[in-house]
Amino acid sequence: MFDSFFLSPEDQNNEYPAMFAISDDEEHQGEDYPQNVPLIALKNTVLFPSTVIPITIGREKSISAVKKAFKGDKYIAVFSQKEISVEEPTIDDLYRIGVIAKVIKMIKMPDGSTTAILQGRQRSYLEGLTQTEPYLGAFLRPLADEKVDNKMEYNATISSLKDIARKIINVSPNIPKEAVVMLDNITKPDYLVHFIASNLNKNVIKKQSILSTNKPEERAKLVLAEVDAELQLLELKKQIESKVRGGIEKQQRDYFLNQQLKTIQDELGQNPQAEELLELEKRAKEKNWSEDIAKHFAKELNRAKRLNPQIAEYSVTLSYLEVLLDLPWGEYTDDNFDLRKVKDILDSDHYGLEDVKERIIEHLAVLKLKGDMKAPIICLVGPPGVGKTSLGKSIAKALEREFVRMSLGGLHDESEIRGHRKTYIGAMPGRIIKSIKKANASNPVFLLDEIDKLGKDFRGDPSSALLEVLDPEQNDKFYDNYLELEYDLSKVLFIATANSLSTIQPALLDRMEIIQIAGYSTEEKIEIAKKHLVPKQRLAHGLKAEHIKLNKSVLKTLVEQYTKESGVRSLDRKIAEVMRHVAKKVAMEESYKVSVVADDLEGMIGAGRFDVEKDTKLSTPGVAVGLAWTQVGGDILFIETSLSKGKGKLTLTGNLGDVMKESAATALSYIKSHSDEFNIDDTLFEEKDIHIHVPQGAIPKDGPSAGVTIFSALVSAFTQEMVKPNVAMTGEITLRGKVLPVGGIKEKVLAAKRSGMKKIILSKDNKKDVDKINPDFIKNVEFIYVEEMGEVFQSALA
Repeated sequence: MFDSFFLSPEDQNNEYPAMFAISDDEEHQGEDYPQNVPLIALKNTVLFPSTVIPITIGREKSISAVKKAFKGDKYIAVFSQKEISVEEPTIDDLYRIGVIAKVIKMIKMPDGSTTAILQGRQRSYLEGLTQTEPYLGAFLRPLADEKVDNKMEYNATISSLKDIARKIINVSPNIPKEAVVMLDNITKPDYLVHFIASNLNKNVIKKQSILSTNKPEERAKLVLAEVDAELQLLELKKQIESKVRGGIEKQQRDYFLNQQLKTIQDELGQNPQAEELLELEKRAKEKNWSEDIAKHFAKELNRAKRLNPQIAEYSVTLSYLEVLLDLPWGEYTDDNFDLRKVKDILDSDHYGLEDVKERIIEHLAVLKLKGDMKAPIICLVGPPGVGKTSLGKSIAKALEREFVRMSLGGLHDESEIRGHRKTYIGAMPGRIIKSIKKANASNPVFLLDEIDKLGKDFRGDPSSALLEVLDPEQNDKFYDNYLELEYDLSKVLFIATANSLSTIQPALLDRMEIIQIAGYSTEEKIEIAKKHLVPKQRLAHGLKAEHIKLNKSVLKTLVEQYTKESGVRSLDRKIAEVMRHVAKKVAMEESYKVSVVADDLEGMIGAGRFDVEKDTKLSTPGVAVGLAWTQVGGDILFIETSLSKGKGKLTLTGNLGDVMKESAATALSYIKSHSDEFNIDDTLFEEKDIHIHVPQGAIPKDGPSAGVTIFSALVSAFTQEMVKPNVAMTGEITLRGKVLPVGGIKEKVLAAKRSGMKKIILSKDNKKDVDKINPDFIKNVEFIYVEEMGEVFQSALA
């Protein structure tokens, strides 16, 4: 708005905004105007009454019309075109409401063009054209404004209009402040409305709608709405410019002060950036790295010297150089080759786990003899709570190496392994390199915890990135995206832990040496509690040895009646409960029994959750006890069978998988074809419906190892003979009546022992797995090895 006060005339659209309003002494309301006058069409503006605009005339007809008017009474009709592209407008190309104007002056410009200054007089209606050559002639009907209905409201609108116009002049940088004087000199409301409307920065359609409005108050409201919107836009623009200007000024100020500081430091002989780079150069000379790395470092250092310390790239380069220097290139700790001492440390920290300990001793023995050997990639697989993670710390302690742990559970981003490229904001090395930097040695014991719980999404596959890390043939040249250099990981002893192998990528699994860690037996748990858990919890609760004593019978009760797990985490928590109970008594100086017996546990930590005898009681025919392997260790599994009147339909429930359902169908088919051997009436298969159910239906169950158990439960149901008490079994069956071996034998056997089973029926081929179990853990358990399903019948039911 009001840009005409600032802009110089230009011949872009041949018309210009209003320059000023006529003064009050130029009153012309009573003046008579001719009805037949020459007409000119304006292309890109609207002329309002009481305003004066200069126009540069380009079209021949317009020049002729202006000359005709100027030589006569000086009156001319001024109407706006609907489309500016029309060069020869007709009456249909013009708005029907315009103004009758007076040609104040004609000026011949130096370039040969003609400029006319027009003064709007009165709104008029174009009734028609009287001629088209040599100029347009118009027949006009003057339009008088309607009377103002509410003068008070009209005056208030005019007052608001004048106030907003003043604000616009103050806010806009393009309008001279003298425009306020012009506003103040306009005393007539109509003149003010026309003057402001003419100066609005709006298109022809908007201005024409204002000119076409008959009621003065409506016209004033339209102009008020437009200037109010213009003011809001200007204020918002000013706010944005102020914020941007403030940011730029701060940057300029910071730059100026930094330059001053740099000049002062140079004068005093101080330059922190130069000193910082000099210190990095000194540190680089002490590094034991290869020639290629030294060249790369020198190249990056020279680049940093050329950079302006104020730019962001300088700090990025500096951080990169510091990471290179912080890494232990070629720095190794000395291994402890006293193999007996290593074995003693491993034995003192962990009870059992002989396979893992033996593998570590073998690796050290070869390293001692050969002097150089690529470290093995070991993967410890077993249920939770058996000590896989703590074993990593113990191995590091025994070897006298640094220990770093990296949790992989839930990791989705490949960049966490390989790092980000330096070009990204906030880039950093991957967690492998960061862990090596933290260890400050290139041969730590590196624990990759929960490797089976790696994720995968749109950001990449971390398990694929680990293929290079865990391949002894490749990891001597591990490439990190941030370093952009190869790093030797071949001396790192990687130990991965997992609860299950099923979710690990096959290619990754192939690169690791798998060591299975089975669950602990009751005897092992008692020893672990006595040697490790009780002293640890006693210390954690501020108690001394004389405050509490737990004998083996108490620990056995805790293991059998208060926990049911493969590991010892729940046992650790139960021992902590006992310690808290005693700690409260000691702190409150109350009397209590120092030597705790099994009967005292209920009063201290509540009743036991598990009843060994109750779990294994079989009260009806058709029920057999099987053995199952789960991710948390072994467990017993009941197979329940019932017969009802029907037509031989087989129903399976208990959330069973396809393999388990096939085992049930196989067992039933075998029984039908050998019913005479089991003394079963053939008519039962046609007259009875069979329902097999496995309790705990919320837990999915699958696998072939329940075959012999389903067979025994079916035979028991058909013969109405109960399966012998305290007998558990596991094994896959075939239609030929063979009993095949299954996996997870140690976990299953220990679960049977925990549950009080006295006899366990297994495939003969599983005997080698039983022989690996410590005989002390399976005392009083009889193993029956079978090859045929007939032998199962004889051992379990006959």
